[in-house]
Amino acid sequence: MSLLMVAPEMVAAAASDLATIGSTISSATAAAAVPTTGIAAAAADEVSAAIAALFGAHAQAYQALSVQAAAFHQQFVQALTAGAGSYASTEAANTSGLPDLLGLINAPSQALLGRPLIGNGVDGGPGQIGGNGGLLFGNGGNGGAGDLAHPNGGNGGSAGLWGNGGLGGAGLAAAPGGQSGSGGNGGNGGLLFGSGGAGGAGGQGPAGLANQPGGAGGNGGSGGNAGIWGTGGAGGAAGAGGDGGAGTNVISGQAADGAPGLDNTTFPPGGGNGSMGGTGQGGLPGEIGGTGGPGGDSGNTSAQFPGVTGGTGGTGGVGGIGAPGGQGGTGGSAFTSGVGTQPAVVFGGNGGVGGVGGVGAAGGAAGSGGNGGAGGHGGWLYGAGGDGGNGANGGIGGTGSVGATGGFGGNGGQSIVNSKTGPAYAGDGGPGGAGGDGGTGGAGGNGGNGGTGGGSGLFGHRGAAGTGGFGGTGGGGGNGGTGGSGGSASVFVQSPNGIAGVNGAAGPMGLAGAPGASGTDGYDG
Repeated sequence: MSLLMVAPEMVAAAASDLATIGSTISSATAAAAVPTTGIAAAAADEVSAAIAALFGAHAQAYQALSVQAAAFHQQFVQALTAGAGSYASTEAANTSGLPDLLGLINAPSQALLGRPLIGNGVDGGPGQIGGNGGLLFGNGGNGGAGDLAHPNGGNGGSAGLWGNGGLGGAGLAAAPGGQSGSGGNGGNGGLLFGSGGAGGAGGQGPAGLANQPGGAGGNGGSGGNAGIWGTGGAGGAAGAGGDGGAGTNVISGQAADGAPGLDNTTFPPGGGNGSMGGTGQGGLPGEIGGTGGPGGDSGNTSAQFPGVTGGTGGTGGVGGIGAPGGQGGTGGSAFTSGVGTQPAVVFGGNGGVGGVGGVGAAGGAAGSGGNGGAGGHGGWLYGAGGDGGNGANGGIGGTGSVGATGGFGGNGGQSIVNSKTGPAYAGDGGPGGAGGDGGTGGAGGNGGNGGTGGGSGLFGHRGAAGTGGFGGTGGGGGNGGTGGSGGSASVFVQSPNGIAGVNGAAGPMGLAGAPGASGTDGYDG
């Protein structure tokens, strides 16, 4: 009985290496032939010629011996290659019946217990667990990676008495607005001998859509435990949190107009003031408030008094979140023809103040980083515990949007006087509304916690703890909005003393939004 054990793959690899070595030696020998066999004499005397002839003859003898050595080397390589092929064919013939034999052996246990006696477990489909290895011998199958239908990774299959646990499947990295998946747990190693499988990595958290928060990253899977002898599986790394969505101003409706002032007030002589426009309503979650309503136009006056004044236009309504302020109301017109020979003085109503622009939409909060998976326990007798997975970093908060523009100031009222001796002053345009403050940046996501290291057996060391993730950075605040332009006053007068109103001043720019708060760092395992 022969005790020789041969691996056909190793014999074939050795034959290939020997062929490469022979080719290299032959190339070097050929390159040295010309300069060594044709050595010229150093001088014309007989001694120099004899020395040159001696070295040339030695080189020719080396070339002849090299040809014989190359032929022997080639024969040896051919014999080794043929032997590797013979070993491979013999092995294939001897193992051709093993699948049928394993099928007969595994059939009863597969039917009764749902797993074979000998053999590796099958790998799981997307998001599915891996099959368990054979009861006596075999590794567990790997868990499948997550997909849209099954975001979480599948758990790895466990081994029986002898074998390694399967790897946990990776969680799904989600698209914006989606949902990330957690990594699957690693399978347990064999009861007698074998290491636990590593946990799957958590998926990246989804980035938030406009005005929406980012999603949390998936947690890493736990490492599998070893049996009596083996190393615990490492915990899976966590997925990072998704960034928050940027704030976006989208107008969703308009508030009601302010009521107009009353006309023809007889005492005191002048039109009534317009009322303030309605404030824009706040939007539903994920929406933006409405535009502020325009201020009411003031009432007009027509009376025979020495002096009359038109009413002031109403103030424009405040814009909802991200919506512009309402326009100020138009100042009232004033008309008089005076009393007797008294000079008449007429003042048109001033335009209303433009409404304040709405505050910019806030940026979305970022998602938290996932937690790292715990390391598996080392073998009871001997084996190190698995390292804990690292916690992931939190996402970056969304940037707040720009504050909305303030409303335009109302136009000044007309002044009409039917007198050649009295001046007529048109109303001044209303000042523009102040721009809205920029939106607040979204808060950064919290960093995930690191996984705990696996415990050790009687002989071995505990696994290292995972590192906690860093908190995400808060989003930047939006810029303040620009104030609206003042209204232009107008004049219509039957007098050479008519004076036009002054244009209203532009409103001031709003303040920049505050940046979002940074997330907190995670803890080490």
